[in-house]
Amino acid sequence: MLLFSLALVAGLVLLIMSSDKFIEHSALVAEKLNVNPMVIGITLVAFGTSAPEMVVSAIAALDGAPEIAVGNVLGSNIANIGLVFGITLLFSAVPIAAGLSKKEVPLVIAITLLTGFSLYDGMLDKWDGVILLVAFVGILTILLKGNKDLKSELEGELPEDDGAPVIKSFIIAIIGLAVLIGSSKLLVWGAIGIATALGVSELVIGLTIVAIGTSLPELAASVSSVLKGHHDIAIGNIIGSNIFNLATVLPLPAIIAPGLIDANIISRDFPWVLGLTLVLALCVFIFQKTSSKQIPRWVGVPLIASYGLYLFLVSTTTLA
Repeated sequence: MLLFSLALVAGLVLLIMSSDKFIEHSALVAEKLNVNPMVIGITLVAFGTSAPEMVVSAIAALDGAPEIAVGNVLGSNIANIGLVFGITLLFSAVPIAAGLSKKEVPLVIAITLLTGFSLYDGMLDKWDGVILLVAFVGILTILLKGNKDLKSELEGELPEDDGAPVIKSFIIAIIGLAVLIGSSKLLVWGAIGIATALGVSELVIGLTIVAIGTSLPELAASVSSVLKGHHDIAIGNIIGSNIFNLATVLPLPAIIAPGLIDANIISRDFPWVLGLTLVLALCVFIFQKTSSKQIPRWVGVPLIASYGLYLFLVSTTTLA
């Protein structure tokens, strides 16, 4: 049990560190090879915040543990709103960016409902994965369409050129990818071991320990942005991460390891994903009409409490 716990913790730490390095230096290589900055920016926006979930879910599915993969996605979305956004609000009220309720919020609701439709029959198969990926293309098109400052925003996502030769950045990117894959396998191995030792389902480990771990980058990014005064980035990180988790990460176990899913996903976990998504949307719609146009700090308390309640329900309604 101790060995599995150490493996999981080490896997999480290495996962987060290697994810940043891999993304940063892959972008630098693309820049130095004169790839269109718009293409690099779109790639970073689309996959940057969901890279840990993506690799862990892919490895889990390949290693015959698709429930960890599915649990990681749903658990991350629940943690992003209940835990990450809740904690962020404790530091500061979060202003609601103009247009958020017209584009990002409807899109996160739409992809959440589409996910529910995909899961409703108790199966997650390849067609579900294909449908979600097609939806991702549509969502990305809508997000980018009509943005007057799109080019400058996307180029703003690019890392600063460190002046190093392209081969150095390429080697660092390859090492980062190798560590990313290795740490994901270590994390999944530890998670499976802990689930076996505790006699709980792999789904529960994916929903809790793995999901919280892979949501740490969102927590760090959101709290950091608020402390630096970039309040609009905080809520954008949460909504963007949740959209990409469902549209790009969930298709991985669907395509790699299709099959039946745990009944608890339909009766317990997805309703929490949908419920918290609707609560977040409601907060945006309600508080944007106030004079301050910001979500107040006190909202963080019930969000964190709701996440605590969810963890309690998971611990008491588990089917091993």
